Amino acid sequence: MQGHAFWFTGLSGAGKTTLANALADRLRQEGRAALVIDGDHLRRQLCCDLGFSPKDRRENLRRAAAVAQLAVEQGFLAIVALISPYREDRAMARRMIGASRMSEIYLSASVDCCASRDPKGLYARASQGLIQNFTGISAPYEPPEAADLVLDTGSFSLEQTVERLLFYAHCRIQDSECGRGSCLG
Repeated sequence: MQGHAFWFTGLSGAGKTTLANALADRLRQEGRAALVIDGDHLRRQLCCDLGFSPKDRRENLRRAAAVAQLAVEQGFLAIVALISPYREDRAMARRMIGASRMSEIYLSASVDCCASRDPKGLYARASQGLIQNFTGISAPYEPPEAADLVLDTGSFSLEQTVERLLFYAHCRIQDSECGRGSCLG
């Protein structure tokens, strides 16, 4: 099996980790080797030496892309759940992994929607100035200009979104015509 990276990008609370884990579970049930590379886990382990400056965010993303590249080269489906706020950094990840072996999936949700899902109160604390460099509040987020797939996670249920993701993943993995985008028409 050829590996592929599904790179989820979006604001904190857009559903990246939830969807990454749900997609990985479904793919594993089918007998596929799926690896979730989650931004929060990376921050606690591989990237615990990094902060949230643009330079540190870029290095965090570079490390995530390196792990995803290794997984893809070994035939895994790497599902990366990372805010990855800058277009330039996401383009770097695509170059590292390989343009044909990475799909950029934008989880679109408004700041209000994400803040309403925030059990840790990060948005409230960031709005009060208690958290610096918080993406969407005191730090920028650059939405993809040409994502491979856009999912409005504020409008559809988890089940609906997972089904759409699973369809897309199958298309990217199995159907050579999908390279032209026919699977999403």
